[in-house]
Amino acid sequence: MAFCNSCGAPLNEGTKFCNNCGAAVSGVPAAAAQSIAPGPPPSKGGSSALKVILVIVGVIVLIGVLGMVTCGIVIHRAIKSAHVSQKGDNVKVETPFGNMETSTDPEQTAKDLGVEIYPGADLRKEGTASVTFGSLHTVTANFESNDSVDKVCDFYKQKFPSAQVASSDQTHCSIVSGDKGNSTTISVQSSGDGSRFTIVSMTKKS
Repeated sequence: MAFCNSCGAPLNEGTKFCNNCGAAVSGVPAAAAQSIAPGPPPSKGGSSALKVILVIVGVIVLIGVLGMVTCGIVIHRAIKSAHVSQKGDNVKVETPFGNMETSTDPEQTAKDLGVEIYPGADLRKEGTASVTFGSLHTVTANFESNDSVDKVCDFYKQKFPSAQVASSDQTHCSIVSGDKGNSTTISVQSSGDGSRFTIVSMTKKS
């Protein structure tokens, strides 16, 4: 729709004079371009999901950091309050979480095993220890014998007829026996003309 430049009255298409004021119409201005409605704003769904993920990750990291700090504080306090006493080969550590006793006396450790020692075997001090923590008592003893792996393994297979033999050959043998929280593990391996074996006994007090 065109309008008169003098009075602003609407003009019919092709009119050369304004019907209202009589002014000559020099040219009809082009019709205003139709306004184009703006499109819908881009979806923000992806951005919102990313923000949620970042928030969750941040919370997880924060919880992890707080957990590490708390754990460090607890351990630090436990170390400060721990009491260590030593008498010969016996060491006792008292902590808020429980008491722990260790012994490296090979003779006493062999007695604590509760397992018959292979005849003629020599007790080795290296790696031999007895540890008690709470209700759990673990004894580890190392031995060496002039006899072969087969002979040592056959001896303990007879002592533990219901035990599981994890592996057995000319150079190695492993025997595991256990019930009701108690277990005995015997590992034998060849050493020169003889053999070496380790016995680990774990018992749990009721």
